[in-house]
Amino acid sequence: MIECSIGGTCVNVGCVPKKVMFNAASIAHTFSHDAHHYGFSGGKDAAKSFDWPKVKAARDKYVKRLNDIYGSGYEKAGVADIRGEATFLGPNTVQVKYANNTIGGPQTITAKHILIATGGRPMVPAGEGVQEHSISSDGFFELGTLPKVVAVVGAGYIAVELAGVLNSLGSEVHLVIRKEHALRDFDPAISKTLDAEMVKSGIHVHRFTNGVKSIQISPDDKKKIVTAHSGDTIYGVDEVLMATGRVPNVENLNLEKAGVALDDKTKYIKVDEYENTSVENVYALGDVCGKIELTPMAIAAGRRLADRLFSETKQNTNSKVSYENVPTVVFSHPTIGTIGLTEPKAIIKYGKENVKVYNSKFANLYYGIYDVEADDKPKTVMKLVCVGEDELVVGIHVLGMGADEMMQGFGVAMKMGATKADLDSCVAIHPTASEELVTMGIWGTSPEVSGAKISPINGTKSPEPRLKQSKL
Repeated sequence: MIECSIGGTCVNVGCVPKKVMFNAASIAHTFSHDAHHYGFSGGKDAAKSFDWPKVKAARDKYVKRLNDIYGSGYEKAGVADIRGEATFLGPNTVQVKYANNTIGGPQTITAKHILIATGGRPMVPAGEGVQEHSISSDGFFELGTLPKVVAVVGAGYIAVELAGVLNSLGSEVHLVIRKEHALRDFDPAISKTLDAEMVKSGIHVHRFTNGVKSIQISPDDKKKIVTAHSGDTIYGVDEVLMATGRVPNVENLNLEKAGVALDDKTKYIKVDEYENTSVENVYALGDVCGKIELTPMAIAAGRRLADRLFSETKQNTNSKVSYENVPTVVFSHPTIGTIGLTEPKAIIKYGKENVKVYNSKFANLYYGIYDVEADDKPKTVMKLVCVGEDELVVGIHVLGMGADEMMQGFGVAMKMGATKADLDSCVAIHPTASEELVTMGIWGTSPEVSGAKISPINGTKSPEPRLKQSKL
C-alpha cells in the first residue's frame, strides 16, 4: 500500500516543517549575533549546542499530530478517506489503485463532481550526476544531521529560505544562482537588499552560473564536487540541495481519458476563473494549475468552489476567488513580505507618469543599542507603490524584522482599496517597524487626496486608479 500523508506539501514537506526550522535558525541567530548586545553571555556557545536530531524528532512528531488531526476531521465530517494512486477512467470516473479498502484491490469511484488538487513536486534538472547526488527540498526534511558544507541551487523563495536556515544553524552555505540575484521577480529594492544581507551573513553567492552542469564524487574525500555551466566549481560539499523549481503532478492521472486539457508548454491544468477545467464538472485548483502556488490561495479557491457548487445561498451562485493582490511572505533571513505590483510592473501597466513610489530604509529599534557603526546594523527596507491622482496603493514591499507578521493587515487594506492618504491618516503604533508604512513621505510631501475608495466585495477586481491623461 502507498503511504499517503494527509495535508499535502505544506504540512508534510513545506511551510509547516520549514517554519519550525526557520524558528530554530532564528533562535540560533539571536544567540550568535544579538544576545551579547543585550547583556547575555555565552550566546555563541549556546548556538553551537544545537541538536539537529532532537529538533527533527520534535518537528516530525508535530507533523504527524497534524496528519492525525486532519484525519480525525475527515472522520467527524463523514468524509471517506481512500488512499492510493488515482487515475481517470472517464470524465466522471476515477480508479484508485492500492486503495486502503477491505478487498485490497483497485477501487472505482463515480461522482458528479471531481476536483483535481494533486499539487506539485520538486523538479531536479538534468546533468551529469545531478539527480544521483543531490536532494530536493523534500529531501531536506529527511536529513538526519546538519551538513557541514551545503550547495543550495536555485534563486526562488525555497532556495533562499533553506539557505538562510542552514547558514544560521552553522552550515557553510553556497547559493548557486543562474543570474545576478535571487528572487528576481520581486521588487528590485527587495531582491538587492536581500542579496546584500545574505552576503553579509556569510552565504557564498555564486552568480551568473547558468545552473549546475555536473555533480561528481571526489575519489579522495568522497565529498561532492559541484560544477556550474559557467565553470565555477565548489569542492568539499556534503549535500547539494536542488531548489530549481516545481512541476505539477499530472503524469499518472490519465487526464486524456477524461478530456482534461493541459497547457502545452507548462503542462499545468487549464482552468478558468471559476476553477473549471475543459470538462464539465471536473475542476482543478492549487499548484496543479500554476496560478499562485500558495497553500492559503488553494484553500481560498477550494472554499469558494464549494460555496458555488453546494451552497443554497443565492449570493454564492457565482462565488470565485480573486487572484489579485495576494499577500505572501518569504521566510528568508531577514524575512520578506510583499503584496501587489512591483515598481517596474506598475510602470508597465500604468505608465511612468502615473506611478509614485515611497521608499524607506532604516535600522529596526531592535538594533538601536548595538555598539556598531550605523551602516553595519541590519536594515529594514519598505516600499509603497502608488498609482493615479488618488495615489491608490498597488504595491507594498517589506524586508526586515517582523515583515511576515505585519503584511496581513496591510494586505487587507490594499484589498479594500487603500490610498496613500488612508495610510497617512492612521495613527502609528510606536515604536514598531510597521509604523513606517503609515508615515512614509508624510513630512511635507504627501499630496492632498479626496479620501478612501472602499471595495470590500469578495472575488471582485481591485479598484482601478484615476490616471492622468497620456501625453500625445
